[in-house]
Amino acid sequence: MSQKTIALYLQLHQPYRVKRYTIFDTAHDHLYFNDEGDSDTNNRRIFERVAEKSYRPMLTQLERLGEELPDFRFSLSVTGTFLEQAEAWAPDVIDTLKRLVASGNVELLAETYHHSLAFYYSQREFETQVNLHREKIFQTFGVIPSVFRNTELAYDDRLAEWAAEHGYKGILAEGWDAVLDWRSPNHLYRAAGTDKLALLLKNYRLSDDLAFRFAHDNWSAASYIDRLHHSDPSAKLINLFMDFETFGEHQWEDTGIFAFFSQFVHAWTADNQRFVTVSDAIALHDQEGELSMPETVTWADSERDLSAWTGNALQQEILKYIYALEHEVTQSGDSDLIADWRKLLTSDHAYYMSTKWHDDGNIHAYFSPYDSPYDAFLGYMNVVRDLRWRVGEHRKAL
Repeated sequence: MSQKTIALYLQLHQPYRVKRYTIFDTAHDHLYFNDEGDSDTNNRRIFERVAEKSYRPMLTQLERLGEELPDFRFSLSVTGTFLEQAEAWAPDVIDTLKRLVASGNVELLAETYHHSLAFYYSQREFETQVNLHREKIFQTFGVIPSVFRNTELAYDDRLAEWAAEHGYKGILAEGWDAVLDWRSPNHLYRAAGTDKLALLLKNYRLSDDLAFRFAHDNWSAASYIDRLHHSDPSAKLINLFMDFETFGEHQWEDTGIFAFFSQFVHAWTADNQRFVTVSDAIALHDQEGELSMPETVTWADSERDLSAWTGNALQQEILKYIYALEHEVTQSGDSDLIADWRKLLTSDHAYYMSTKWHDDGNIHAYFSPYDSPYDAFLGYMNVVRDLRWRVGEHRKAL
């Protein structure tokens, strides 16, 4: 079996969830995200819980592994909404992230500040959010990302052309079978329509073994490494991409996920094999030809398209109405109004409104803080009505 490198990438994101907001709140209450009760729309409560279960223990483990294994390297993406909440409610998480980045062994990726799907609705807003994110990352960590990942790994050839035009050297996408056909995700490709933009593809089977199946399949470090080798004996690069919350939140500590991960990293590197950042992978591996994705591919649900956020009339309505407000909101000069509007662009809001079911049940409902997709829709639309009222008040003042 050939020697392999693993490019490990973890995503850190938290949305601002909208509180239970009724029609009677419109034109009176403009604080949409300030639930202080016991429900799952209390953003501080949720962030502090996940910080305790996932962010702190996993970041501590990653830092310890870096000290024990100086060549242990990996990549992170961190949304602006995550950073805002961490700064407010768990500043020690920011401190640990700063130490990891300062070590030189952790690469931060570029993305939209608000974890939005703006690329598909407003090019201007998309680029604004990418710029806001770059500024926030530089302000916080002193680095400028050179590899791009779009929200939920949403990717197509148009996005690749944009990324190449804006100077990125690489971009991430889902290694979906329907697109790859006979090809393997365990190679570096050139993005179609570009001269040299590197395309790194998630190996979704091996990634999802940990993200979704770990507690059920009870992987040991040895058995998982064996699977890594035998899934594609000729592969030299394996991209393991997943949510950071895999560790401690989606897979609880009592599943053994933390102990497994430490054993896995030690065992992998003991065999003279490496963990690398995505930029390392670009530098180390040759591109194996061009790969085109004319239609948008994501890492969500069994369809791997945008239907997790756009698949029903509820989702289509809220996306239409919220983006329709762009010009009047951004031209208002009201920083609070603009900030609220951008928080409502976060893709999670549309995700909560999905009515899709899958073999593993309604995963959208698992993540949603609302009783049903319809409750999520009604509250959100009431907020949109209030945004319109606030815009109207600005018009009157002109």
